[in-house]
Amino acid sequence: MPFQPLDPLLHAELRLAVMSLLISVDEAEFPYIKEQTGATAGNLSVQIDKLSAAGYIEVEKTFKGKRPCTICRITAKGRLAFEAYVEALKSYLQVKSK
Repeated sequence: MPFQPLDPLLHAELRLAVMSLLISVDEAEFPYIKEQTGATAGNLSVQIDKLSAAGYIEVEKTFKGKRPCTICRITAKGRLAFEAYVEALKSYLQVKSK
């Protein structure tokens, strides 16, 4: 049985970390994601844009008082893509018994 293809969008380490974080919470603010992933603000912003463009997450830009606030949420499409990615990974890890 051939290996299932891995979603190249999710296979990148930082994007996978963002999705893994968002799958377990309703929403997360940019500074929290940055802190949890250890990413630079610039790199994280680029990766969030890629996930958003694919429809895997939604990004809400708002304000807390006078300070900008970016909130990220996983979408239904993103949840399905993440679950498919995990299942594909499992296919790589399964030991075939003879």
